[in-house]
Amino acid sequence: MRFGKIDYLNLLPFHVYLKSLPLPAHTKKFIELKKGVPSKLCRDLRAMRVDAAVISSIESRHKKYSTHPLGIVAQKKVKSVLVRKASTPRLDPASMSSNMLSRILGISGEVIIGDNALRAILSQGEEKFYDLGEIWHKNTNLPFVFGILCSVKNHEIYAKLTEAFLRTKVKIPQYILIKYARSRGIAEKDILEYLQLISYKVGARERRALKIFLRKASKFNYKPI
Repeated sequence: MRFGKIDYLNLLPFHVYLKSLPLPAHTKKFIELKKGVPSKLCRDLRAMRVDAAVISSIESRHKKYSTHPLGIVAQKKVKSVLVRKASTPRLDPASMSSNMLSRILGISGEVIIGDNALRAILSQGEEKFYDLGEIWHKNTNLPFVFGILCSVKNHEIYAKLTEAFLRTKVKIPQYILIKYARSRGIAEKDILEYLQLISYKVGARERRALKIFLRKASKFNYKPI
């Protein structure tokens, strides 16, 4: 099992779940070594340096990938995929789906994603940013799937892992919450409130939303980062 890990708070419950599994020590070590931002995980999976990862949803369209019904989903507001108002246009090199979403929505400015975005909106105020998850929902009345679990090998293992995780109510241990709060510079209560905005099941509405996003994205000259 060679799994690549997006090192953002939005997948913290999934990482806590993986940590709780009786996996071999070398597997858990591999997961920690192969962690990074979404664009890096996309490159790693494309090059088959990992067997599976939650990757940017725009990359999931490739036929070489098997997709699983687990993703990073915002039903409405997300707080971690933003465009700074009245700013010089700039893409976030860590992102793929978010950069494309800003183009689809016609929102120009500095794109900020992940923990950096969450820190920014908490410290500077929501009025200074466009929340792309919220705007997508207002336009479509659908959630947005920012990332989705894809595999290139051992598909059955990841299918079972997905099914088991989605059945489990994960509680984040206090020591892990404290560790992430300190390392990310985000208060524990803010992390917990943020995670209430994130869901993980990619069901019928999420698949519909993803299909619409990919269709809209196909009209642009998309190039992987």
